[in-house]
Amino acid sequence: MTEMTTSPDNVTMPSAETPSRRRSVRIWQAIFVLIPLGFVGLLAVRLIQTNQSEHRASGAAPPFSFTTFEGETITLADLRGQGVVLNFWASWCDPCRDEAALLEASWRREQDNGIVFLGLDYLDQEPAAKAYLAEFDITYPNGPDLQSAAARRYGIKGVPETFFIDAEGNIQEIVIGPIVSEARMNELLDKIRP
Repeated sequence: MTEMTTSPDNVTMPSAETPSRRRSVRIWQAIFVLIPLGFVGLLAVRLIQTNQSEHRASGAAPPFSFTTFEGETITLADLRGQGVVLNFWASWCDPCRDEAALLEASWRREQDNGIVFLGLDYLDQEPAAKAYLAEFDITYPNGPDLQSAAARRYGIKGVPETFFIDAEGNIQEIVIGPIVSEARMNELLDKIRP
Protein backbone atom coordinates (compact mmCIF):
# COMPACT_ATOMS: atom_id res chain seq x y z
CA MET A 1 0.00 0.00 0.00
CA THR A 2 1.29 3.46 -0.87
CA GLU A 3 1.63 5.99 1.89
CA MET A 4 -0.03 9.32 1.39
CA THR A 5 1.50 12.61 2.46
CA THR A 6 0.04 16.08 2.60
CA SER A 7 1.72 18.91 0.79
CA PRO A 8 1.88 22.46 2.15
CA ASP A 9 -1.16 23.27 0.00
CA ASN A 10 -3.15 20.46 1.68
CA VAL A 11 -3.04 18.27 -1.44
CA THR A 12 -2.66 14.61 -0.72
CA MET A 13 0.15 12.98 -2.75
CA PRO A 14 1.59 9.48 -2.80
CA SER A 15 4.93 9.16 -1.08
CA ALA A 16 8.02 7.74 -2.72
CA GLU A 17 7.73 4.29 -4.28
CA THR A 18 8.32 1.31 -2.09
CA PRO A 19 11.31 -0.97 -2.75
CA SER A 20 9.08 -3.82 -3.93
CA ARG A 21 7.35 -1.57 -6.47
CA ARG A 22 10.70 -0.32 -7.81
CA ARG A 23 11.90 -3.93 -8.13
CA SER A 24 8.75 -4.86 -10.04
CA VAL A 25 9.18 -1.93 -12.43
CA ARG A 26 12.84 -2.90 -13.05
CA ILE A 27 11.85 -6.50 -13.79
CA TRP A 28 9.29 -5.36 -16.38
CA GLN A 29 11.82 -2.95 -17.91
CA ALA A 30 14.32 -5.80 -18.20
CA ILE A 31 11.70 -8.02 -19.83
CA PHE A 32 10.83 -5.32 -22.38
CA VAL A 33 14.51 -4.94 -23.25
CA LEU A 34 15.44 -8.64 -23.29
CA ILE A 35 12.60 -9.83 -25.52
CA PRO A 36 13.55 -7.61 -28.50
CA LEU A 37 17.24 -8.37 -27.96
CA GLY A 38 16.48 -12.10 -28.00
CA PHE A 39 14.45 -11.69 -31.18
CA VAL A 40 17.27 -9.77 -32.89
CA GLY A 41 19.74 -12.45 -31.76
CA LEU A 42 17.61 -15.21 -33.29
CA LEU A 43 17.33 -13.29 -36.56
CA ALA A 44 21.10 -12.83 -36.67
CA VAL A 45 21.70 -16.55 -36.12
CA ARG A 46 19.20 -17.46 -38.85
CA LEU A 47 20.78 -14.99 -41.28
CA ILE A 48 24.21 -16.49 -40.68
CA GLN A 49 22.82 -20.01 -41.22
CA THR A 50 21.12 -18.92 -44.45
CA ASN A 51 24.29 -17.34 -45.81
CA GLN A 52 26.25 -20.47 -45.01
CA SER A 53 23.73 -22.88 -46.51
CA GLU A 54 22.78 -21.01 -49.70
CA HIS A 55 25.71 -20.23 -51.95
CA ARG A 56 25.59 -18.87 -55.46
CA ALA A 57 25.29 -21.71 -57.94
CA SER A 58 28.29 -22.71 -60.04
CA GLY A 59 29.25 -25.72 -62.10
CA ALA A 60 26.20 -27.78 -63.05
CA ALA A 61 23.11 -25.58 -63.19
CA PRO A 62 20.58 -26.56 -60.52
CA PRO A 63 17.41 -28.04 -62.02
CA PHE A 64 14.28 -25.92 -62.01
CA SER A 65 10.79 -25.88 -63.40
CA PHE A 66 8.37 -22.98 -63.75
CA THR A 67 5.11 -22.15 -65.44
CA THR A 68 5.11 -19.11 -67.69
CA PHE A 69 2.53 -16.37 -67.44
CA GLU A 70 0.92 -17.99 -70.51
CA GLY A 71 0.62 -21.36 -68.75
CA GLU A 72 3.49 -23.28 -70.40
CA THR A 73 5.65 -25.41 -68.08
CA ILE A 74 9.39 -25.21 -68.75
CA THR A 75 12.15 -27.25 -67.11
CA LEU A 76 15.88 -26.84 -67.51
CA ALA A 77 16.17 -30.53 -68.42
CA ASP A 78 13.94 -29.94 -71.47
CA LEU A 79 16.42 -27.37 -72.76
CA ARG A 80 19.46 -29.67 -72.78
CA GLY A 81 21.48 -29.16 -75.97
CA GLN A 82 20.71 -25.42 -76.10
CA GLY A 83 22.39 -22.45 -74.51
CA VAL A 84 20.21 -20.90 -71.81
CA VAL A 85 20.17 -17.30 -70.58
CA LEU A 86 18.34 -17.35 -67.24
CA ASN A 87 17.48 -13.84 -66.06
CA PHE A 88 16.02 -13.08 -62.62
CA TRP A 89 14.14 -9.76 -62.69
CA ALA A 90 11.28 -7.81 -61.10
CA SER A 91 9.00 -5.02 -62.26
CA TRP A 92 10.01 -2.87 -59.26
CA CYS A 93 13.72 -3.18 -60.13
CA ASP A 94 15.08 -0.07 -61.88
CA PRO A 95 18.35 -1.75 -63.07
CA CYS A 96 16.19 -4.50 -64.64
CA ARG A 97 14.63 -1.80 -66.83
CA ASP A 98 18.12 -0.82 -68.01
CA GLU A 99 18.70 -4.25 -69.57
CA ALA A 100 15.18 -5.22 -70.69
CA ALA A 101 15.46 -3.94 -74.27
CA LEU A 102 18.87 -5.57 -74.81
CA LEU A 103 17.67 -8.93 -73.48
CA GLU A 104 14.66 -8.87 -75.82
CA ALA A 105 16.72 -7.78 -78.84
CA SER A 106 19.30 -10.50 -78.15
CA TRP A 107 16.54 -13.12 -77.80
CA ARG A 108 14.99 -12.15 -81.12
CA ARG A 109 18.38 -12.33 -82.82
CA GLU A 110 19.47 -15.63 -81.20
CA GLN A 111 16.27 -17.69 -80.88
CA ASP A 112 17.01 -19.62 -84.08
CA ASN A 113 20.66 -20.17 -83.12
CA GLY A 114 20.11 -22.64 -80.28
CA ILE A 115 19.96 -20.11 -77.46
CA VAL A 116 16.91 -19.78 -75.21
CA PHE A 117 16.19 -16.78 -73.00
CA LEU A 118 14.11 -17.32 -69.84
CA GLY A 119 12.92 -14.77 -67.33
CA LEU A 120 12.00 -15.55 -63.74
CA ASP A 121 10.02 -12.83 -62.00
CA TYR A 122 11.29 -12.45 -58.44
CA LEU A 123 9.16 -11.32 -55.46
CA ASP A 124 6.66 -9.48 -57.60
CA GLN A 125 2.94 -9.19 -58.20
CA GLU A 126 1.58 -10.71 -61.38
CA PRO A 127 -0.26 -7.62 -62.71
CA ALA A 128 2.86 -5.47 -62.28
CA ALA A 129 5.03 -8.16 -63.87
CA LYS A 130 2.74 -8.48 -66.89
CA ALA A 131 2.65 -4.70 -67.30
CA TYR A 132 6.47 -4.66 -67.27
CA LEU A 133 6.62 -7.37 -69.96
CA ALA A 134 4.12 -5.46 -72.10
CA GLU A 135 5.97 -2.16 -71.61
CA PHE A 136 9.20 -3.64 -72.99
CA ASP A 137 7.45 -5.94 -75.54
CA ILE A 138 9.23 -8.96 -74.06
CA THR A 139 8.41 -12.14 -75.98
CA TYR A 140 10.78 -14.75 -74.54
CA PRO A 141 9.30 -17.11 -71.91
CA ASN A 142 8.75 -15.49 -68.52
CA GLY A 143 6.99 -16.59 -65.38
CA PRO A 144 6.89 -16.12 -61.63
CA ASP A 145 9.50 -17.79 -59.45
CA LEU A 146 6.93 -19.15 -57.01
CA GLN A 147 8.16 -19.21 -53.41
CA SER A 148 11.55 -18.07 -54.80
CA ALA A 149 12.38 -21.74 -55.41
CA ALA A 150 14.79 -21.15 -58.31
CA ALA A 151 16.24 -18.02 -56.70
CA ARG A 152 17.17 -20.07 -53.63
CA ARG A 153 18.66 -22.87 -55.71
CA TYR A 154 20.74 -20.40 -57.67
CA GLY A 155 21.64 -18.38 -54.57
CA ILE A 156 20.76 -15.01 -56.02
CA LYS A 157 21.24 -12.01 -53.77
CA GLY A 158 19.06 -9.55 -55.70
CA VAL A 159 17.90 -8.61 -59.18
CA PRO A 160 18.87 -8.47 -61.90
CA GLU A 161 21.08 -11.53 -61.98
CA THR A 162 21.67 -13.50 -65.16
CA PHE A 163 23.07 -17.01 -65.51
CA PHE A 164 24.57 -18.20 -68.79
CA ILE A 165 24.18 -21.98 -69.03
CA ASP A 166 25.82 -24.00 -71.80
CA ALA A 167 24.29 -26.85 -73.83
CA GLU A 168 25.61 -29.43 -71.33
CA GLY A 169 23.83 -27.71 -68.45
CA ASN A 170 26.85 -26.01 -66.87
CA ILE A 171 26.93 -22.41 -65.69
CA GLN A 172 29.57 -20.60 -67.72
CA GLU A 173 29.02 -17.07 -66.42
CA ILE A 174 27.00 -15.15 -63.85
CA VAL A 175 26.28 -11.46 -64.26
CA ILE A 176 25.17 -9.53 -61.20
CA GLY A 177 23.48 -6.30 -62.20
CA PRO A 178 22.25 -5.16 -65.58
CA ILE A 179 23.83 -6.05 -68.90
CA VAL A 180 23.69 -2.89 -70.97
CA SER A 181 26.38 -3.41 -73.62
CA GLU A 182 25.64 -5.42 -76.78
CA ALA A 183 29.34 -6.28 -77.05
CA ARG A 184 29.29 -7.70 -73.51
CA MET A 185 26.11 -9.65 -74.28
CA ASN A 186 27.69 -11.15 -77.41
CA GLU A 187 30.79 -12.12 -75.45
CA LEU A 188 28.61 -13.92 -72.90
CA LEU A 189 26.49 -15.64 -75.54
CA ASP A 190 29.63 -16.95 -77.26
CA LYS A 191 30.41 -18.90 -74.07
CA ILE A 192 27.16 -20.89 -74.28
CA ARG A 193 26.63 -21.39 -78.01
CA PRO A 194 25.82 -25.03 -78.83
